[in-house]
Amino acid sequence: TQYSFKEVFGTLVVQKELFDVVAKPLVEDLIHGKNGLLFTYGVTGSGKTHTMTGSPGDGGLLPRCLDMIFNSIGPFQAKRFVFKLDDKNGVDVQCEVDALLERQKRDAMPVPKTPSGKRQIDPEIADMINVQDHCKVEEVDEDNVYSVFVSYIEIYNNYIYDLLEEVPFEPIKPKWNSCNTPVRNGDFIPPQSKILREDQNHNMYVTGCTEVEVKSTEEAFEVFWRGQKKRRIANTQLNRESSRSHSVFIIKLAQAPLDADGDNVLQEKEQITLSQLSLVDLAGSERTNRTKAEGNRLREAGNINQSLMTLRTCIEVLRENQMYGTNKMVPYRDSKLTHLFKNYFDGEGKVRMIVCVNPKAEDYEESLQVMRFAEMTQEVEVARPVDRPLCGLTPGRRFRNQAFREELSRKLEMRGGPINGETEEQSVSETFLQNFPPLPACELLDVNDDQTLPKLIEVLEKRHKLRQMLSEEFAKNVLAFKTMLQEFDSSVVSKENYIKGRLSEKEKTIAGQKTELERLEKKIKTLEYKIEILEKTATIYEEDKRNLQQELESQSQKLQRQASDKRRLEARFQGVVAETTMKWEKECERRVAAKQLEMQNKLWVKDEKLKQLKAIVTEPKNEKPERPSREKDREKPVQRSVSPSPVPNAPPVRLRHRRSRSAGERWVDHKPPSNLPTETVMQPHVPHAITVAAASEKALAKCDKYMLTHQELASDGEIETKLIKGDVFKTRGGGQAVQFTDIETLKQESPTGRKRRSSPSNPDPPEDAADSEWTDVETRCSVAVEMRAGSALGPGYQHHAQPK
Repeated sequence: TQYSFKEVFGTLVVQKELFDVVAKPLVEDLIHGKNGLLFTYGVTGSGKTHTMTGSPGDGGLLPRCLDMIFNSIGPFQAKRFVFKLDDKNGVDVQCEVDALLERQKRDAMPVPKTPSGKRQIDPEIADMINVQDHCKVEEVDEDNVYSVFVSYIEIYNNYIYDLLEEVPFEPIKPKWNSCNTPVRNGDFIPPQSKILREDQNHNMYVTGCTEVEVKSTEEAFEVFWRGQKKRRIANTQLNRESSRSHSVFIIKLAQAPLDADGDNVLQEKEQITLSQLSLVDLAGSERTNRTKAEGNRLREAGNINQSLMTLRTCIEVLRENQMYGTNKMVPYRDSKLTHLFKNYFDGEGKVRMIVCVNPKAEDYEESLQVMRFAEMTQEVEVARPVDRPLCGLTPGRRFRNQAFREELSRKLEMRGGPINGETEEQSVSETFLQNFPPLPACELLDVNDDQTLPKLIEVLEKRHKLRQMLSEEFAKNVLAFKTMLQEFDSSVVSKENYIKGRLSEKEKTIAGQKTELERLEKKIKTLEYKIEILEKTATIYEEDKRNLQQELESQSQKLQRQASDKRRLEARFQGVVAETTMKWEKECERRVAAKQLEMQNKLWVKDEKLKQLKAIVTEPKNEKPERPSREKDREKPVQRSVSPSPVPNAPPVRLRHRRSRSAGERWVDHKPPSNLPTETVMQPHVPHAITVAAASEKALAKCDKYMLTHQELASDGEIETKLIKGDVFKTRGGGQAVQFTDIETLKQESPTGRKRRSSPSNPDPPEDAADSEWTDVETRCSVAVEMRAGSALGPGYQHHAQPK
């Protein structure tokens, strides 16, 4: 059996090669704001969990995905609690102050903190996440900030459980009451199943699921490992650690652009992009007669197989809808697994499936079913809508802001820092004060000094006047500046109004163009879908055309063979018809010649009889009549073949002993009306006989013996009577048949007749004695007998009966 897949990996493939081909494109789409879904599918014990998590020293797809994500967004991560997930599958953005308060509140809480990168990693998982490849996405938007949130759930017996939920799980220790009887520990709370809901964008999510913000590969994988320890596994006949549930590890990436300054996150919820990558480790399909499951294991296997069958049914209905253009309802709600990922199958992201195959002979039938389903899923194509919000800010602002601050700090250092600025301000004020008149000496050494104070008053008055002049000039300048500002403001307002009008027009144009673009894109998608359907239909028609051409060629070859066979049969039949025609023409000529000769012989016999009678009457007795010479009699007799028997299939006559007639036998005495009375002394008499003129079925049914009275003219001219006897038998068809057994002959002779002589002893008579032979009665009689045709029971016998 052959199956075709996009990529096939051998048994010696390394995890890095598998990651580069399968998971790396999904991580790139995640960072670019698109969703992704990765399945591992196969029979139990085929290596699905190993493919997903890996082994010590060689990490699987999950740790490599985490490592690639943090290698790509490492320098652009936002601080904790800048992005905050709500309980409706959405995300909000907080300012730095609110995020700082959240961090302080979290640090003050006594709950155990999520592991940080500075803590020592669990040695059990240290080898799995020690990936040395340093794989990263090349094109990352540097003007965005990113945050990663992870959650881990399992689908067990068609119920959803949160593997990261912190429940006070304590061993059940019995407590003793006053009656010395143990009571159950009330502190133990079993895990509660979660329910699925639909958000405002029609995406499915798990309500109340724990989502942890992580900042490094180690922190994320340690969260995963904490949930992995709670996952349900069991020991079965086929796998020592068989997964009894479908596990789903969800990586959510929130990203938002920076503001125009490139310092803080833009506080607009519409600009936030939330993408997610779901890594699903499906439980293996299994047959209970092989796993020998009982009790809970049997129930788990039934639910596992049921969910996988629902997944297969959904894929088949999607494939049928796309191939034949039908609109059948896809049964997503029949299983929590398909209901959770409904949006992926409807086109909200890229779906990849890894089929794990175990080469064991015992898994042959299950592996065929798995590969048949996986091959069918390749034919399902879903639309890929891409809708990212447009920011409208200048790209590269983060690095330009950093470069500006670095350049500013460098220049300040060159000028001596902020002190230089204060010195400049002081020097400007000193320069301004130097324009005033200098103050005279203000020392009063004498009480009667009348010059110092008047000079000081004069200088102060000059300064006061100068100050008033400067104040008036400053007021004028201020007024002029205000006027200029008002004019500038009015011009700015008018320009802003103009720009707003133009901008609204442009926005309307852009909106119209965007609507037209969406319409054209939808039309393009519709036309592409129709083209695909037409191509598939054309392929089907071409295949039908080839089949019909082949069938037409085979039919034409068959018709040619039949025509050639028909021509051969026609030629053969023509030959047979020609041969048969020639044969029957010869037979007809022979029969006509025989009949003519017979009629001539009859005429000759009658002539001879008349001559003999005339000779008896007119001539003396010692004279012998002579045969008249005729030319035809001298000719050599024509050789004739014996005519075929008229009854070729008559049953052979069985030899029977002569029996005397008993009193119980009844006879049918058949006397044709053409018979003449002989007036002889000896007359045939049969007692209890039914005398008939023609044989009838009614008379034959009543009797068991049959006798036919037949008269003919003997060679000497006397009447010869023959009694032909036979037995009557019943046939299978309900009729009667007569089997002739005996012939009795009654004959009259004239005492005056000539003595008949026997045939001559000399076989070679002379030619001159030929005429004398014809006068011999025996010779004439033998010739007459030989010339009769159509006799089956002896010379001179004709059957006048009508057998059933």
